[in-house]
Amino acid sequence: MAPRHATIAAALALAAACAPASLSVTPAATPQHQSAPVSLSAVVTERTEHVPPIDQEKLTKQLRAFIGKHPGRTTAAVEDLLTGRVYQFRPNEQLPTASTAKVNILMAALRTTRWKKLPASVRRDADIMIRVSDNKAADRLWERIGREGGLTRANKAFKLKKTTAVGGRCVDLYCWGITRTTAPDQVRLIKLLTRKNSPIKDRRTILTLMEKVVPEQKWGISAGACKGESVALKNGWLKHVSNKQWVIVSAGLIANRFAVAVLTEDNPSSESGIAKVEKITEHLMAAFRTCPPAE
Repeated sequence: MAPRHATIAAALALAAACAPASLSVTPAATPQHQSAPVSLSAVVTERTEHVPPIDQEKLTKQLRAFIGKHPGRTTAAVEDLLTGRVYQFRPNEQLPTASTAKVNILMAALRTTRWKKLPASVRRDADIMIRVSDNKAADRLWERIGREGGLTRANKAFKLKKTTAVGGRCVDLYCWGITRTTAPDQVRLIKLLTRKNSPIKDRRTILTLMEKVVPEQKWGISAGACKGESVALKNGWLKHVSNKQWVIVSAGLIANRFAVAVLTEDNPSSESGIAKVEKITEHLMAAFRTCPPAE
């Protein structure tokens, strides 16, 4: 195991120690399901003539070859917010959000209330929910926004298409963590954090928290960043009770330009899932741009 993933494994083990006995790690076990066969599809949209086009065939072949060696359900999406180029891989695949849902929860809270008008205790919950992925803080904010009804109303305003919240209060983490979503919907959320006409008040506050996640949680889409580029992200991880397989998710903004989301399920371990998400991100970002040579 590489040192990077050894550190991550230790962090996930610590998170697991804080979870209920019936679960292996944050945030929740998901309902039993039969894994769908890996059926790959890709959608690429070019909206500009001023940049080199994405090599759709090459990228799709790369992802097909990689995922063929690393089975499990996978969906990914990238949008270049400067040029409008979009790549979507298996865009209709709905997977659990795990703790990535915490960004959606905070966005719902700030849709109706300015950050400074939130009680100090709520601001503290928001801070630790994003930066350290605190589950109890997420539970309290989940209640504050009106649970699944509040999230559903917010997501309608956010124009999400295939994100589905689960009803009920948070009991053993069966609530926000098993919200199901698609990579394109996660990219839509990230885009809203960059727009001046966003329905979310104090959107910059959310991005700042995502930029300041604790070091042991900076894995994921950060693997696609060039040296020195800013990365705002939120990762999610959970272990299914039914089959002991892992959900590993990462979504965020690279260089204030690329909205990226990679969701995976049925990984045999957290380490393999993280490595899979990072390699997929590297393939995606290499298709959009080339990092400058190291000095």
